[in-house]
Amino acid sequence: MPRGRSATYDDQRELILAQAAQLFARRGYPATSMNQVAEACGLSKATLYHYYKDKSSLLISIAETHVSKLAALVAEEEASTHTDEQRLRRFIYRIVEEYAGAQDAHRVLTDDVRFLEEADRERVLDKEREVVAGFARAVSALRPGAPSDDLAKPLTMLLFGMINWMFTWMKPDGRLDHAAIAPIVADLFLGGIGAVKSPDAPAAMPRGPRESG
Repeated sequence: MPRGRSATYDDQRELILAQAAQLFARRGYPATSMNQVAEACGLSKATLYHYYKDKSSLLISIAETHVSKLAALVAEEEASTHTDEQRLRRFIYRIVEEYAGAQDAHRVLTDDVRFLEEADRERVLDKEREVVAGFARAVSALRPGAPSDDLAKPLTMLLFGMINWMFTWMKPDGRLDHAAIAPIVADLFLGGIGAVKSPDAPAAMPRGPRESG
C-alpha cells in the first residue's frame, strides 16, 4: 500500500518555493543551482528532489502559483457588484497588496519565465494575459466607446508599469508602504497629478455598496 503524504508535505513545498523564488530573484535563475536551493531550505539535495524533480519544476511552480493568484483576484473583482471606478481602484489596491507579499515570485515571473520550455511558458503567459485583459476591461469601462476602446490595453500596460516598478525604489521601512501607495497610483491614473492626495493616514481598500457600514 503506497505511503500517504505527511501533514507537513504541502508546507514544506511552500517553504521550498519561497526560498527558491528568493534565490532566483536575487541571483538569477541560470546562476542558481539545486544545491543552493537545498542549502537555503536546510535540506539535503536528495530530500529536495523528493519534492521537486528539477530546477525547471521549481520555476514552473513559482510562476504558475503567482500568476494564478493574480488571475483569481481579477475574476473575483469582475464578478463583484462594484461601480466601474470602485472596481478599478480595487484591482489596483489588491494587485499592489499581492505584489507586496510576493515580490520575489513576481520578479521571477517577470524575468525568468523566458527560461521555461515553450509549452510551459505559453501556459504561464496565457494566465498573465488573462490578468492584463481583466484590467483592460476595467480601464475600458471608464472610457467613452467601451468596450471597443483601442487604448484600453496601452493604458493598462502604463498602469502596470507604475505598479511593477514601484518595488524597485520603495524602501521596506520607508514612509510609504503598499497600503499608502495603492490609492496614490489609483488617483494618479484616474485623475492626474492634481488628484493625488497626501497619504497622511493609511487608506482602506475601496468598498462597494454591500460592504459599507
